[in-house]
Amino acid sequence: MKAENEQRTGLLYGFGAYGLWGLVPLFWPLLKPAGAVEILAHRMVWSLAVVGALLLVMRRWGWIRELLREPRKLGMTALAATVISVNWGLYIWAVNNGAVVESSLGYFINPLVTIAIGVLLLGERLRRAQWAAVAIGFLAVLVLAIGYGRPPWISLVLAFSFATYGLIKKKLGMGGVESLAAETALLFLPALGYLLWLGAQGRSAFGSEGLGHSALLATTGLVTAIPLVFFGAAAIRVPLSTLGLLQYLAPVFQFLLGVAYFHEAMPFERWAGFSLVWAALALLTWDALRTARRSRARVEAAGTAAPASAPAAAAAPEPERA
Repeated sequence: MKAENEQRTGLLYGFGAYGLWGLVPLFWPLLKPAGAVEILAHRMVWSLAVVGALLLVMRRWGWIRELLREPRKLGMTALAATVISVNWGLYIWAVNNGAVVESSLGYFINPLVTIAIGVLLLGERLRRAQWAAVAIGFLAVLVLAIGYGRPPWISLVLAFSFATYGLIKKKLGMGGVESLAAETALLFLPALGYLLWLGAQGRSAFGSEGLGHSALLATTGLVTAIPLVFFGAAAIRVPLSTLGLLQYLAPVFQFLLGVAYFHEAMPFERWAGFSLVWAALALLTWDALRTARRSRARVEAAGTAAPASAPAAAAAPEPERA
């Protein structure tokens, strides 16, 4: 009963995390006339304040000393901070410039890009269904490039930057709150310096657009931290396969917002390209669930066979000693 309650709680946290990430396109336009770089700088500064408060409550400080003692790990954290800055900044710019649908495509194809990186950089071997999904995804990008009259560069940069970020995070092995704290700490001074420079030039939106607008800019820290905390709570309560399925909620919400709320154009070529992407993801999901089911069946079969073989082993005569 307790396990069921834990899993139900984990699902709620998972829906909360991916639901908030999916609805965030509604938030960034509220921050205009601030530009994407200014919004990004505020996100870095206020995220550190929020995450610092969380660490203070949880009393997690020991990892800082360990990180500072490992230059390689610190360098990888700086690289992760740089990559996620590109991802965040481009996403904010895209949403505020009428490219919500193309942005959602980036997060739809992210699992396919992650698989491709695993093959190219980590030497991972793919099953036939995975190869087919990657091939369909590549075809989808070609169809969308024809439809857009250019490569869907926003989608590709978002997908590759987030997949690269995930690869670095996997190598680092840090907790979600700790890694965000380290990344935002490294970005804090450049971000604060940029905001101070904007203010000195009289070009800062903070304080010049009213108290409400300034408060919204300050909440970028909460917008960043809350879904991450929810995600961390979900990750320890639900199976990885369930979490993998939940991740599609965010781009689905983003796509629906782009089409239904922001009224972005969706000609036939884009529908065709997105349909291919969804077909690739459906194939990928089916293969992952099938593989997980087979693995679980093998484990159960091995567990059943072990007790059955124990009496036989006990009854076997002891070999004579020379």
